[in-house]
Amino acid sequence: MTEFTSVGRSATDRASRYGSQLVKHFTHKDLEGSWEDGRGFVRFSLGLAEFTAADDALIMRVVSSSEDDVARLRDVVERHLVRFGNREELTVSWDSGSQD
Repeated sequence: MTEFTSVGRSATDRASRYGSQLVKHFTHKDLEGSWEDGRGFVRFSLGLAEFTAADDALIMRVVSSSEDDVARLRDVVERHLVRFGNREELTVSWDSGSQD
């Protein structure tokens, strides 16, 4: 199966807090997910979102079977992060995406 991947980065010194908050939010919507030791994931019907807390940024990786679904996942993850981090005025820069 062909997979499409995109990686995003949001500069923040509160990466673990935001990663945990994202996972908790989505798992409250009955999605499978977990957050532990600065890493987590959420499994959506469209694909997978993975989160890693670095010292200076939250790294987000979305994977799906189509470019359109990767774009949708990027949008969902980014909108929620920006809303949660509105005081910090968080933004996300995404790579152009790749096919594996």
